Amino acid sequence: MKTRKLWMSICSLLVLASMFLAACAPVATPTTAPAAPTEAPAAAAPTTAPAVSGSTQTGELVLLDWSGYELPEFWKQFATQYPNVKVNYSFLSESAEVYAKLQSGVNADLVHPCSNYWKIMVDEGLVQPIDPAMLSHWKDINPALAKQGEFNGKQYWIPWEWGFESILVRSDLIKTVPTSWNDLWNPEYKGHIALYDSGESGHVIAALALGLDPWATTPAQDEQIKQKLLELMPNVLTIWSSQTDLDQQLASGDVWVAANAWNASYIKLLGDGAKVEYIDPKEGRAGYLCGFAVPTKSKNYELAVAMIDAYLAPDAQAYLANEYGYGIVNNAASALVKPETMKLLALDDQNIISRTIFYKFISAAQRQAWTDVWSEVKTSK
Repeated sequence: MKTRKLWMSICSLLVLASMFLAACAPVATPTTAPAAPTEAPAAAAPTTAPAVSGSTQTGELVLLDWSGYELPEFWKQFATQYPNVKVNYSFLSESAEVYAKLQSGVNADLVHPCSNYWKIMVDEGLVQPIDPAMLSHWKDINPALAKQGEFNGKQYWIPWEWGFESILVRSDLIKTVPTSWNDLWNPEYKGHIALYDSGESGHVIAALALGLDPWATTPAQDEQIKQKLLELMPNVLTIWSSQTDLDQQLASGDVWVAANAWNASYIKLLGDGAKVEYIDPKEGRAGYLCGFAVPTKSKNYELAVAMIDAYLAPDAQAYLANEYGYGIVNNAASALVKPETMKLLALDDQNIISRTIFYKFISAAQRQAWTDVWSEVKTSK
């Protein structure tokens, strides 16, 4: 699962845009989002933003969020509605940090982890339900993504961004372009593969290569997965944890094939002129989904929901896609996303959400078992 830091510069995306438009036939600007229907579940949408006291209200709103999402472009609606509310950010480096901080009693009004930690925080009472009727943009949220934030018939999480983990290759350095997760084991790539340093990611790609459901494996299948990963190690040059390091190794040509690479790496390397291809394996790309929730201890519920509504605004979502290359959840934002970004990330594919294998909740026992296997696999190299 992704440990994320936003770094994409506007400059690199402008270079990407010019390259793409020069090289490809024109792409029609989408007027609708990738997925239909246009109504999200669980609540009818209102016609106004959350009903709080507005421009006269004062106070402080504390967000536990990823670095880069504090930019004013993401919450212009909130700043206009509540100019006298002070917004403070505390930055996180991984989703597990949100869980640990809420367990320890850290005060926050909004948190923003990814979906593999959503269920455990609901089960432990660390976050509270959100009333979608307070969100003016709810009617335009992709229903399949919205459903992932629903537990026990209530909406606890509001999805905001998503992305891929897939195989990224230097197409000019390999003879055979992979079409399956199982192709990572091709001896042609010996000594030139980069693996992401994650027991969870390792388990998922090996399970997919074996034709298994990664989240429903038996002990016998877990042993198969371990052996499969051990068999992959002769092909592995490096185990990466920093996206910057991975990008540099792909750019230099040391790494030919990167497993579990993020779409941001694809866009960055394309913008830098590298000959890369982002694979859509026949089993499907792995994917991550992240979003907002209001901690149970927050005393600023209405302000927190107003901030979520601002982040869901079409202009904020379009900025996310255009400047960072991430997938969006608001269908109404698609018309504002650059056509080349829609095309490069397959956001114009109406089936892209259903074809993406999103990370799911795993128990503490599963997490520990997969981490133990991964430690053994890494030390075998």
